[in-house]
Amino acid sequence: MEQRFLVFKDVAETNNITLSAKNLHMSQPSVSLQIKDLEYEYGACFFDRSNKGVTLTKEGKIFYGCVRTILNILASFKEEISALAKDQGRVICLGTSLTIGEYILPNILALLFKTHPGVDFKVKVANTESITQAVLEKKFHIGLIEGPASQHKDLTVESFWEDELVVVLPYSHPWASRKSITLAELPHERLVTREDGSGTRKVMEIALKERGLDPDQLNVTMELGSTQAIKQVVAAGLGITIISSLTVSKECDRKVFKILKIQDAPVSRSLSILTNARTSQTKDELILINLLHDHELIANILSTDYNELEEHASIPLFTHPAVSCPEGQEHWH
Repeated sequence: MEQRFLVFKDVAETNNITLSAKNLHMSQPSVSLQIKDLEYEYGACFFDRSNKGVTLTKEGKIFYGCVRTILNILASFKEEISALAKDQGRVICLGTSLTIGEYILPNILALLFKTHPGVDFKVKVANTESITQAVLEKKFHIGLIEGPASQHKDLTVESFWEDELVVVLPYSHPWASRKSITLAELPHERLVTREDGSGTRKVMEIALKERGLDPDQLNVTMELGSTQAIKQVVAAGLGITIISSLTVSKECDRKVFKILKIQDAPVSRSLSILTNARTSQTKDELILINLLHDHELIANILSTDYNELEEHASIPLFTHPAVSCPEGQEHWH
């Protein structure tokens, strides 16, 4: 309808259909047809036609005033929405699973904020299913999840890191001098795990089953609702655990924990970026996505504190083309 109004307005002001066709980069028959369609729709004749051109009728003059008002309102709306969109373009809305949100994202956002101080972040920590649905509904511009992603035609999934589940124990443990253990040895130790239903535990149990070890054979002596609580219990010497290597990289460097690999069957999972296939990312969002794909920088982030990362703040971030949270733990940062 807006196009018809624009055509009508131009013809009313030029009094010449041929000239209006040239102004609007349309054919003369197309302009004439749009005028006729408007007259038919409103049941009135808007122009008197002659060999010299066209002039507005009484009804046409009234309609012309209304059309000008409508087009001015639409133009004002477009300017207002465009300005709002530019402001929103400096806000990155994203959802993240717990492990990524706790151990990777804070330093990445801090680094991005230092290099691009005009960008604001709106982050929600939630489970993978909630994040996926929010990306599909365009509530989140970006989702960061652990483990397998849902298959959906409107969902774009990019893996950015391979996270290994490892056996973690204190340096006082008899196995501390070793670099790896076998699956067969796991049932003989007291095991501290995340609660039943957590994403990390689910990945662990599926992986163990695939490798021939029934999770029921494990000597689970304690179930806790957070990875941090598990680490504190393990540090106190109350058992060992199988958790993401991301969560212990810094502590390992400080000689708090010893990490052992599962030698006969390594267990890994992909960390993925979710975006809506029907939505284009802003420049700021692309910078964040490219930063997540920088493996060297991610490795540095996982092994150092933010203050030590400041020397990397001059790294050009826009160089490439282009957690599961238990119920009741969803929250906004």
